[in-house]
Amino acid sequence: MSSGTSSTASFFRNRFVRAILLSGLFLQLGIWIRNFAVLLYVMEKTNNDPTAVSLISVAEFAPIFLFSFIGGTFADRWRPKRTMVWCDFLSAISVFVVLLTLLVGTWQVIFFATLVSAILSQFSQPSGMKLFKLHVPEEQMQMGMSMYQTMFAMFMIIGPALGTWVYQTYGIHWSVGIMGIAFLLSAATLMFLPPDRVEEQSTTTSLGQEMKEGVRYVLKRPVLRSMAGGFMGAGLAVGLIQPLGVFVVLEQLGQPKEFLQWLLMINGVAMIVGGGLAMTIGKKMPPQLMLTIGMIVSAITVVMMGFSTSIYLTFAAQFFSGLVMPLIQIGINTMMLKATEEQFIGRVNGILNPLFMGMMVITMSLAGMLKGLTSLSIVYTISGVFFLIGMVAVLPLFRLLPNKVESAEA
Repeated sequence: MSSGTSSTASFFRNRFVRAILLSGLFLQLGIWIRNFAVLLYVMEKTNNDPTAVSLISVAEFAPIFLFSFIGGTFADRWRPKRTMVWCDFLSAISVFVVLLTLLVGTWQVIFFATLVSAILSQFSQPSGMKLFKLHVPEEQMQMGMSMYQTMFAMFMIIGPALGTWVYQTYGIHWSVGIMGIAFLLSAATLMFLPPDRVEEQSTTTSLGQEMKEGVRYVLKRPVLRSMAGGFMGAGLAVGLIQPLGVFVVLEQLGQPKEFLQWLLMINGVAMIVGGGLAMTIGKKMPPQLMLTIGMIVSAITVVMMGFSTSIYLTFAAQFFSGLVMPLIQIGINTMMLKATEEQFIGRVNGILNPLFMGMMVITMSLAGMLKGLTSLSIVYTISGVFFLIGMVAVLPLFRLLPNKVESAEA
């Protein structure tokens, strides 16, 4: 048996891997049913009021800014398995409270279900990263990240259809109930994780002190500073093109707005293929090279989409853009886990993720104005330049991190 086959087999024999992947499956079911059932319900109740619909996005994304760093700091303080179990359990409880309130007749409380689960995820997600550091051998981290990313990509394709079908078939009450059951099943699955290590705390520090220590930790480590630059460049690039995809369809391709779904579907399929590709090449390719290739290809394909008037060329650019997106995400997460000590993983995650989201929100808010002042092609070119800037920011990682991937021996 080859060392690669043996490594894959040992990866799936890992008790942590099986539990965390099954938990992620239940979570994704709950999240996508939540996203589309809530969206369709609010649109129905408000007669498509754009303000009410935008509040859903606020409930989903605001906690990333407000709670990511705080959640990451607490994740470093608390036992990770217990934190994740309680977060999923409390998400389920909040969902069932919302269901009871809906039965009474107060529909606006539906926003609460999205807000609470989004807040709790800011405590749960860094704990999951910490458990990866504890329970997955370093040479298998890229494989683990690839599996996780592939599952997310799969739900990007089936999630919208699944959430819509559940809502249209069973209505909001059953949708919310299924959501709560999915969170409970995730919590139950996490109970099979290996027990948390009980560590003696030699010193007691305040939350504020630990947050300051996290910031100093990132600033003092060149690897993390370079990654922060990459996060910011990618966030600026993605934010510029995120709201403008429909204009590629309308202005560049001369198709109706509904044609956008085909671009999104191609992107989702490509991300699944990219996740599988990352699992294969990740055994031989260092994560900083994966990240750099992803940034360069993204820059090229974004510019192509901004100028292309051919449906097939745009499809090809969209496919290759989706294909390398897992390389970027897996490369970043793998390097963060390898370069960060266990006791700082939550705080580092809580600092770097909001950098990406913050830059993305800034350019999302400017994208429409920039398109009005210039053109769609120029905005997409600027996005490509931001990808290249992010790529330049991570180039020092070739010097700061090992350039060889450790092979897992049979």
